[in-house]
Amino acid sequence: MNKKIVLLGSGELGKEFVIAAQRIGQTVIAVDSYAQAPAMQIADAFEVINMLDGEELDRVIAKHQPDFIVPEIEAIRTERFYDYEKQGITVVPSAKAANFTMNRKAIRDLAAKELGLRTANYRYATTKEELEQAVTEVGIPCVVKPLMSSSGKGQSTIKNESDIEKAWNYAVEGSRGDIIEVIVEAFVKFNSEITLLTVTQNNNLPTLFCAPIGHRQERGDYQESWQPARVTEKDILEAQNMAKKVTEALGGAGIFGVEFFLTDEGVYFSELSPRPHDTGMVTLAGTQNFNEFELHLRAILSLPIAEITLEKPGASAVILASENSENPTFTGVEAIAAQPKSDFRLFGKPTSRPYRRMGVALTYDTFETPIEEIVERAKKIATLVKVNA
Repeated sequence: MNKKIVLLGSGELGKEFVIAAQRIGQTVIAVDSYAQAPAMQIADAFEVINMLDGEELDRVIAKHQPDFIVPEIEAIRTERFYDYEKQGITVVPSAKAANFTMNRKAIRDLAAKELGLRTANYRYATTKEELEQAVTEVGIPCVVKPLMSSSGKGQSTIKNESDIEKAWNYAVEGSRGDIIEVIVEAFVKFNSEITLLTVTQNNNLPTLFCAPIGHRQERGDYQESWQPARVTEKDILEAQNMAKKVTEALGGAGIFGVEFFLTDEGVYFSELSPRPHDTGMVTLAGTQNFNEFELHLRAILSLPIAEITLEKPGASAVILASENSENPTFTGVEAIAAQPKSDFRLFGKPTSRPYRRMGVALTYDTFETPIEEIVERAKKIATLVKVNA
């Protein structure tokens, strides 16, 4: 059952996926735009290319002849995926899913217009003038995001008219790919936000759901996540129903990170990633019988997943860099290693910049321990590690 997998994008999520794959004897070729990306350090082989260059992408796929193509980032010439599927290569979760979800416009229109899911009021803009008109239509405050970006890059909140030009420039600067277009969303007054990790399987096996994951964001990027999040039975059933509808429409097998806002009016669909989710790194704390990377791999390989069980509550908190460095080092590793009911990951990124995620602190405890206490402990131990320039 040794399959060859081309991983497109080789960051920290890709690295954990490679670890899961190699544990059960798979071969992985890690691809990214820079050398020594985290997943490359442990993969069987690697390629350094611009994945927005369709010809380079074709060359890598032709060279390695993989069984599976597993995208991990947005900045990929995803329309090529349909050709790869015709060649008999499995694109994960599917060419349609990867193509739709790499672009916020496609997935939002699918969710809101075709499937009728509850979403924030939204508009699109391709110029600053169109952004001004969109802001007038959806109202202030509102959120502006590039159609293609990751980890909150280019995302900002417009609180008054003077923010519009700054929001446009920041969105263009943070955009991945060659599409200069933004989505403008009315601000949803939410009580909390969750990620619902949703696993679709082949062979008519049922869609499975992980326990909901709560998270807090800054600058559009997650800072802490915890599992399980406190969600009412009514809201979790509504979220599961929405997640099942949208993942079925996209097709294929694998894990999807589906994000929702929980409000007084009910559940709002927010975003979807067709791959392991950064907030799902909390599962590395042993919160489940399989972590999110193992679930993704098993679904891809059509290995039946009998159940997903919540084993213990846990939390994750990011370890961020504060400076630019071509050779970052770490201090405080001994201090974090000495903490009880805790663990950590350092991703091995070769360079650092302010706010770049360089590692994650993980904690867990018993179900009798309040989840807020576990989150606070994760935040505290994350501060023990310093990233040095």
